[in-house]
Amino acid sequence: QVQLVESGGGLVQPGGSLRLSCAASGSIFGFYSMGWYSQAPGKQRELVASITSGGRTNYADSVKGRFTISRDNAKNTLYLQMDSLKPEDTAVYYCRTIQNGYIYWGQGTQVTVSS
Repeated sequence: QVQLVESGGGLVQPGGSLRLSCAASGSIFGFYSMGWYSQAPGKQRELVASITSGGRTNYADSVKGRFTISRDNAKNTLYLQMDSLKPEDTAVYYCRTIQNGYIYWGQGTQVTVSS
């Protein structure tokens, strides 16, 4: 059973930074692509960034140049470095993986950008 646990969310002022982490267990972490998704109130969950097992990355246009996704396969952990945060980045952030046809989500971590 794959388990994903996010951490690192919180309240930050506009222009500030946060680093989210997603600890994975129950699978061979390094074999699979991983992604970060966000869901703002009243909106659909959407892709923020993804990273393949080989380290290839992809970003939503709204976060390019501000967010960086990375992974540490030795620690079974996915990261999202969030810089130059804006109020519109406020959302619950989830990590996700698809393994053997199953989609796994973490419980989410709240990010609030406000002065």
